Amino acid sequence: MSNNIAFVFPGQGSQHEGMLADLAADSSIIQQCFSEASEVLGYDLWGLCQNDPDSKLAKTEVTQPALLTASVSLWRLWQDRSDVRPAVMAGHSLGEYSAMVCSGAIGFTDAVKLVQSRGQYMQAAVPAGEGAMAVIIGLEDDAVVAVCDEAAQGQVVSAVNYNSPGQIAIAGNAEAIERAMVIAKDKGAKRVMPLAVSVPSHCALMKPAAEKLSADLATIEIKQPEIEVVQNVTADFCAAPEQLRENLVAQLYNPVRWSESVQRMAAKNIDTLVEAGPGKVLCGLAKRIDRSISAYPVSEAAGFAAALETIGGS
Repeated sequence: MSNNIAFVFPGQGSQHEGMLADLAADSSIIQQCFSEASEVLGYDLWGLCQNDPDSKLAKTEVTQPALLTASVSLWRLWQDRSDVRPAVMAGHSLGEYSAMVCSGAIGFTDAVKLVQSRGQYMQAAVPAGEGAMAVIIGLEDDAVVAVCDEAAQGQVVSAVNYNSPGQIAIAGNAEAIERAMVIAKDKGAKRVMPLAVSVPSHCALMKPAAEKLSADLATIEIKQPEIEVVQNVTADFCAAPEQLRENLVAQLYNPVRWSESVQRMAAKNIDTLVEAGPGKVLCGLAKRIDRSISAYPVSEAAGFAAALETIGGS
């Protein structure tokens, strides 16, 4: 185990057609992992991720198992090619389930079923077009909360993803989000952008989904993690199985405290992050949260090789 390394796992939005293709061409581990997931799901997940003419990958109930599987497959590939093990794991939103699997807390096939249902519950909780999300760049945390309070007018709108200093996502009723975007611009936000999502994650509108998810989680074995996990809701370490379970439920309708999570890891001497999942969103956020942290994306062959060369033999 390397005491200064953490593995981090991205959430929805990082998926893309053709992800992990070059790594899969060089190792059977990636496709083996996707085959396991496909057996659970009842369709060819790898094939869909590589060829998606109907944009099914954008549907939440498909996105979630696809990202989970991509992240777990990268972790398995790392285990095969390096003896270095991280001291900590954490995931952004959906990525927390990847962290739970890779830390040994939840079985992979259990997690695949769970996140597929999670996506279905989230979509059912808010009819299409009634919820929305946006990102606000250039305002302090307190200012974004004040924007949401002013925009609510009896509806739901709240800060839900504290991604990095000055970058916060908001979620809620579509009309309230529209009002909040206007108010944020008036208050001096540098940029305000709607997010292309089908559900307003991590806000109070997700409570009905959380109730259903809680029932599913109650049927799944959760073990004490073999590698420490930092959870979104608390931005702190958690090892007790029942608390891990409760925090996964609460995560669905509470903010993702990612900035604090990275800072908490840094306080435990973590100075290197490996982003095990498609893209490099979390690597970019890490630089804005703490410039002393080095971050390595490993979803492409060149990036994986660079991470192996730099830290994989340390």
